Amino acid sequence: MSIEERVKKVVAEQLDVSGDIDNNASFIDDLG
Repeated sequence: MSIEERVKKVVAEQLDVSGDIDNNASFIDDLG
């Protein structure tokens, strides 16, 4: 498992969302 995959898995678990995270989504953009 790559670091990127591990990070996505942890984030998905923390946010209680599916593991299907969009690579194009940006937390910075969401934070404004």
